[in-house]
Amino acid sequence: MPQGVPSVIPDDGLTTRARRNQPVLAVHTGDGKGKSTAAFGMAMRAWNAGLDIGVFQFVKSAKWKVGEESALTALGQLHTETGQGGPVQWHKMGEGWSWIRHSGGETEHADQAAQGWAEIRRRIIDQTHQFYVLDEFTYPLNWGWIDVDDVVEVLRAREGKQHVVITGRRAPAALVDAADLVTEMVKTRHPMDAGRKGQRGIEW
Repeated sequence: MPQGVPSVIPDDGLTTRARRNQPVLAVHTGDGKGKSTAAFGMAMRAWNAGLDIGVFQFVKSAKWKVGEESALTALGQLHTETGQGGPVQWHKMGEGWSWIRHSGGETEHADQAAQGWAEIRRRIIDQTHQFYVLDEFTYPLNWGWIDVDDVVEVLRAREGKQHVVITGRRAPAALVDAADLVTEMVKTRHPMDAGRKGQRGIEW
């Protein structure tokens, strides 16, 4: 697809503009590094385009910090102060989300994941955001904490122009089949293979 020109033009009755403006469901999966990094990079592009961004991290520990959280939160504050870019909301499961306040063992983590999806589901139906990052979302799907069929149904039926990017290893087949853009990160080499620990500015 050189210079962004599609190699095939489908006979779907849509104009080039209408086809270009369709919302994208992207899945970043695989064992290689860079799934979340790529998703947050897309979120920064979305911010620059003035889109309303909602980030939802499905992580168990509130201690897990990523540099993109600070950067995107600062960009959201810049939008509030100057109108530049778009608004940003960042929510994390390990902190009990922003609408619930509790933490605990495996059962409670599963409950938090389910509550997180319920809130995202509501926002998608209400068209709250224009760009969603569901980070590490494949894990609660694979663990059975969230119903894959319900997720696929909601994503397929979403209205308006709501882009959704999902990250995590072993994306379920039904999710991959529903996606418009699927990228599998394949590890060829990693510094940790040589006994080197993660570095600030590289891993977080």
